[in-house]
Amino acid sequence: MSTYKISKLQVTNFRNLNPDIITFSPGINCILGENGNGKTNILEAINVLATKKSFRKNTSFPQFLSIDGGKPEIIFSSVFSNQDNEIQSYTSKMTNDSILWFVDGTPVKKRLDIKVVFINPFDSYGFHNNASDRREWLDYFLSQLDDQYKKSLSKYTLALRFRNTLLNKKPSRFKEQILAGDVELSQLSFFLTKKRVEFLEALEPLLGETFQSLFSEKHNLKINLDSRIIGMSVENIQKLFANNIETDSDRGHTSYGPHKDDYVLLFDGLNSFDFCSLGQQKMSYLSLLFAYIELFRYKYMSYPIVLIDDVSGELDQHRWRRLVEYLEKREFQVLITTANEKFKEELDRISGANNIHIKNGSLIP
Repeated sequence: MSTYKISKLQVTNFRNLNPDIITFSPGINCILGENGNGKTNILEAINVLATKKSFRKNTSFPQFLSIDGGKPEIIFSSVFSNQDNEIQSYTSKMTNDSILWFVDGTPVKKRLDIKVVFINPFDSYGFHNNASDRREWLDYFLSQLDDQYKKSLSKYTLALRFRNTLLNKKPSRFKEQILAGDVELSQLSFFLTKKRVEFLEALEPLLGETFQSLFSEKHNLKINLDSRIIGMSVENIQKLFANNIETDSDRGHTSYGPHKDDYVLLFDGLNSFDFCSLGQQKMSYLSLLFAYIELFRYKYMSYPIVLIDDVSGELDQHRWRRLVEYLEKREFQVLITTANEKFKEELDRISGANNIHIKNGSLIP
């Protein structure tokens, strides 16, 4: 897998950003400016260019489009370099109905495989409070590491949707249809569960180590899978589905399966949601993300682009100083935003850091 780093970006008709050419360094890039001036929009533009999606929930093309745009289209123009220092221009043209990609001016059917990780400590709240957020977190990051997992998850989602439609509408002989479909659903459930266990086992040794590197505190961190079907064979998963058809029929949806899994983040053996302070929860969540980045490196010998949105408001001064020291020692490309003057001073001390100042959507000297 190639390691891509972004060198230049120009966006047209994206939120409040003016079509200035933004230049990035391969190391740490500090995006500075007051709140509401477009700092996070730069991170979002890169995320959309890389993944087609925003890190903001329930956001799509109409929300991306600038209110001042003359045409209902967004153009992303960028330059990326890989680990061999080869330069590629990468352009994307987005409308409400389609997305086109161009590499070095030539149309391509698939976008470049650019990996990004978005980090915002505020997301720790959703992760610790909502099982759906935890499932979404794991599915997204595991899919970045494993294409087979991503494809199987998509198949499972389609199969589950069809099963739930049958359970809800109850057409003639719907139970026979469900039993036939459960053969594939059981196989997919087994595969997804196996991959999730393997992912968490690979992540676990890095968690405590990363926490200590980030915050100079030693704690035992673990993340466990809470699943009804963990350790079950395909045949037994199929029996579980069959035995629950009557209950599922009454409820109108499927009661058990990977879509109902949950994850427990343990902090020194205790559930972090129940026993940790908000500060410890944020520290644990950040450690989880940076441990994932290290796992990514071990698997692919490369790094994703790391997008960090204003951590200074979510961590105390001592802890974000430790974070800055941690980032200085890493080899991945970082884009980090802040409006905090004290945090700006800390970022200014980083040797070789590239400062990008933005006001009202425009670059300023």
